[in-house]
Amino acid sequence: MSEIHEILKKYYGYDSFRPGQEEIINHILGGKDVAAIMPTGAGKSVCYQVPALAMRGITLVISPLISLMQDQVRTLLSVGVRAAYLNSSLTARQFQLALDNAKRGVYKIIYVAPERLETENFLEFACNADISILAVDEAHCVSQWGQDFRPSYLKIGEFVKKLPKRPVVAAFTATATNKVRVDIINKLGLNKPITYISSFDRANLYFGIHKPENKLNYIIEYLNNHHDESGIIYCLTRKDTEAVAKYIEDAGHSVMPYHAGLSDERRKKAQEDFIYDRIKIIVATNAFGMGIDKPNVRYVIHYSMPGRMEDYYQQAGRAGRDGEPSECILLYAPRDVRLNQFMITRTPDDDPLTPAQREAYIKAEEECLRQMTFYSTSQGTCLRKRILNYFGENHGKKCKNCSCCLDDIEERSFGISSSVSTMIMDEALFNRLKDKVRIMALFGGVPVFTIASDAMLRELSAVKPRTTAQLRHISGFGEEKIKRYGKEFINIINEYENEAEF
Repeated sequence: MSEIHEILKKYYGYDSFRPGQEEIINHILGGKDVAAIMPTGAGKSVCYQVPALAMRGITLVISPLISLMQDQVRTLLSVGVRAAYLNSSLTARQFQLALDNAKRGVYKIIYVAPERLETENFLEFACNADISILAVDEAHCVSQWGQDFRPSYLKIGEFVKKLPKRPVVAAFTATATNKVRVDIINKLGLNKPITYISSFDRANLYFGIHKPENKLNYIIEYLNNHHDESGIIYCLTRKDTEAVAKYIEDAGHSVMPYHAGLSDERRKKAQEDFIYDRIKIIVATNAFGMGIDKPNVRYVIHYSMPGRMEDYYQQAGRAGRDGEPSECILLYAPRDVRLNQFMITRTPDDDPLTPAQREAYIKAEEECLRQMTFYSTSQGTCLRKRILNYFGENHGKKCKNCSCCLDDIEERSFGISSSVSTMIMDEALFNRLKDKVRIMALFGGVPVFTIASDAMLRELSAVKPRTTAQLRHISGFGEEKIKRYGKEFINIINEYENEAEF
């Protein structure tokens, strides 16, 4: 077994890599810069975390969101990897303590906000540290043509030039047109990078377009049929976000709104309650989504059509990151087009663009809106084909997993996308294991999915390992996870099997 496969098994509990991961990892280990375009759920973080553990020195990860850093560090710590984040959520004392630990080599992977790269104390640390990899997450933020442009990302290239020894630079993003890909390479100063573009096809996702007379009634009926599942509902405006959340709450569902007009405290509470399964539903604007690390989101509903396919695909892609069957539903109305058109032509008070740049921007956005409207009014054309073709990927056949390919929604037959698909799952044991995981997560103060995914529980309830040695053959159980939780899972299975014998 190669070193990177040993790392994958030890820390992540998997026997093999997903498509593209091993190729990217080997390029990084070979000292080559990488630009990787991989859809949400394809396992981008493994592509820099595994080489980080295989190489000497520190890996710095540039990340745009505090919540994303916190999620990633929490997950790494749960599998036994020493990691930390340096951002504005830390007090001055906490930041200095983390920086002191970093200087002593305590951490293998450090997440940092792009704004931090310019500060004197961090630059001093970086110039004296052995940095082997600089990973740029959500790399499309560097491009003004991307949907989440952040000027602070433009400083990354200058930061790299200031380092006494240039690390390998690896850029990752979930969605990027060709224009954005070129921008990423140029603005980050990637050195003859290997460009890897993964398939954008997410076979576990069902795509549906519906045009209900009353969108709110449709949503309530849908939620009533998915009451025990986590989901996100996207709206275009803050007003709609508040109104839809209130309607859902009045109907008896656990829900919170999320948009940029709320206080930092309220947004943080909404996000944490959602991540920790204290609420099931988030109703949000596009302020919520990038970097959300919650693999068990079972559905994403768009109350309104977004203005760009990039936005739609990235938001819809929050569903089913664990590979389990999930649904992406867009509720279309002609009003959505008019609202998007208004938002495109509205000029902000602090508009940094010249009149010529503003005109070019409007023209480009209107073309994006036209493409999105084509998708949303599709009749007879496979929705998956439209999405993949937009991103330059050919998809000729019908997917049989979208509303255009299926006349009747009941025709859908999802397969379980894990190794347990050919095994017989014991449903009673599965439910018992799931209840136990919820209790373990509550007392441990961690999200449920950091202990075990539904796919892992299904495999457990099918294989029924009776010893920790047998547990090592269950996909997803690395050494740290077995050490922390293995005995409890084995005890539950043994108790269940012993009860069945009497």
